[in-house]
Amino acid sequence: MVDVLTETVIERPSAEVAAFATDPDNAPRWYRNISSVVWQTPKPLAVGSRVAFSAQFLGRQLDYVYEISELVPGRKLVMRTAQGPFPMQTTYTWTAAGPAATQMTLRNTGEPAGFSRLAAAVMAPMMRAANRRDLRDLKRILEA
Repeated sequence: MVDVLTETVIERPSAEVAAFATDPDNAPRWYRNISSVVWQTPKPLAVGSRVAFSAQFLGRQLDYVYEISELVPGRKLVMRTAQGPFPMQTTYTWTAAGPAATQMTLRNTGEPAGFSRLAAAVMAPMMRAANRRDLRDLKRILEA
């Protein structure tokens, strides 16, 4: 089992941070590993929406589809993928950290199978480092 939790405080209102972070079209701007996003269902984002991502991780090209399983506007987003050797769930939450500040958490959980199970011990620290970097980039973009 991989369970990676990262968080940051962004000096912007929660509604603004959540709106930017939940828009898949913004993902390549703040996720360094994501190179493209393709909507498989009509916009806007809702429970059941499916979005395909292309990314680089550990030197490999990864193509995967997330399905939105929970969306509480301005508070929480949960998306899951069951395809490939590493089913993953990604959860974002936003809470007020002051009158115009937001604490954002990014949590990735997954249950690797086969060879990926052996790689899980190596993957978690790399995912944690990538998530920290991505949240720093998101913070930089939104506070600019």
